[in-house]
Amino acid sequence: MRRLYFLILPTLLFVLWLVLNESLSAGQIALGIALALWFTWAASRLRPLRARPRRLWKVIPLFLRVTLDIIKSNIAVARLILNPRRNEFSPGFILIPLTMRDPHGLAMLACIVTYTPGTVWVDLTEDHSLKLHVLDLQNEDEWIELVQQRYERPLMEMFE
Repeated sequence: MRRLYFLILPTLLFVLWLVLNESLSAGQIALGIALALWFTWAASRLRPLRARPRRLWKVIPLFLRVTLDIIKSNIAVARLILNPRRNEFSPGFILIPLTMRDPHGLAMLACIVTYTPGTVWVDLTEDHSLKLHVLDLQNEDEWIELVQQRYERPLMEMFE
């Protein structure tokens, strides 16, 4: 995989350089190759901890699930905000115990939770509990179940 990384990333950076400069001159080609190789080397030095995802086929159902949840959440938040008769939503904080320890999986979980309107990842406590802010917190157990089963479990299967 590491060899593939050192082939794909410089190629993509080189092509991006040529597209952005709109030129195929010898100078732009030489500069593009040099920059692509240097950026690839520099990026590899900045990431000492490598992700080792497995079972990548589980990304597709997770992506579809997250996309659907984001759409539903957008509609729910719009209804909460735009409905003048129902301004009785109850924002709150909730602690969700997590069993996942992989930093890449936790980063993905943070992105998923934060991208979903109405929720914000606030903190990861020392005992590995996620502190989550929810715009309309009606049932804490439902939120705990949602995060642990819909998001954390598939990410654990991929990263741990």
